[in-house]
Amino acid sequence: MLQNYEINTSTIAIIPLQNNHSRIIEEDGEFEVNKTTTEIINHSCKYFGSSFIGRKEGTKALMGISYKAPIIVEETKNLIFFPTSSPRFDNCTWISLKHVNNYLKNDRNSLVSFKNGETLELNISYGSLENQVLRATRLESILRHRKFL
Repeated sequence: MLQNYEINTSTIAIIPLQNNHSRIIEEDGEFEVNKTTTEIINHSCKYFGSSFIGRKEGTKALMGISYKAPIIVEETKNLIFFPTSSPRFDNCTWISLKHVNNYLKNDRNSLVSFKNGETLELNISYGSLENQVLRATRLESILRHRKFL
């Protein structure tokens, strides 16, 4: 089990487990890290020169969103992640926008399919998931527009 982990271009999702551990899904495998999902996000933001709070403030300045805000972990690699619930809660999963292929309703939950063929069932409504994907897509669009100005 890893003690530290930096989000990278192959990171698909960061899923909370019990006892402040997280499951990392990457394009070619998965493993556990001895940190909460929010600690991993914050560590990765710091690794790339900011912080979780700084990235949240950046999203708020760009989009006016502060609750369940998507964040840009690293802009040149287009590492944009969105939370499935408030990051204050232990059940918050973080999903990489660029790896999402599709999402659908699955009973009362939602199912996300990723570009590598993996699927992940989330304990959130389809409407909530769709809203989070759309917010992250909007953030990506704003970022892309600013790169070409």
